[in-house]
Amino acid sequence: MKRSEVVNPRELAAKTALPESTVRILLKGGTPPIDTVNDRVCARINTLANAHLDRTGKRMSDLAADIREVVGVSDYWARQVCDGKKVPSVEFLHELVEYFRVDGGEAYFTAPAADALNRVLLPVVQSLEQPDADPMKALMKQLGVREIDMRRHGSMTPEGLERLLRGVILSVLPSEGDKGDTHR
Repeated sequence: MKRSEVVNPRELAAKTALPESTVRILLKGGTPPIDTVNDRVCARINTLANAHLDRTGKRMSDLAADIREVVGVSDYWARQVCDGKKVPSVEFLHELVEYFRVDGGEAYFTAPAADALNRVLLPVVQSLEQPDADPMKALMKQLGVREIDMRRHGSMTPEGLERLLRGVILSVLPSEGDKGDTHR
């Protein structure tokens, strides 16, 4: 893994909803600008809202209407919160965690910048220090799969599962022409 893949300030900023300039300051060991919890919450919600709009192609009025449906506040209030002009209540903040599907709960919005960056970087550092011994977990992580349900729910017979696994395993074994290779 290249250093630029691990510590790409733009990607880290997107994952933390921090300004890229703040991420760069932190990565260099500096102190980020002083802010309040309310400043953090407003800025991070606004960053998430704008990223959501860019990703979905929706307008702010559409986002406000969606949030109104989920949270039960007025379009005006939802828009003010998404624009970063109003601080949401704790209940509203909890609903936004669910709506935007952010990891870390409410702390995603309230944590100091250094803690927000550490939340994203620590799992990466741990994976580099202690790579997964389980190849299935390593493959899932590489492919971005968080969980897998290994129960069959009647969709595949045990024999079908055995054939599938046998085919996968045989597809990675050396072929008859490669018998000179002793690295199995």
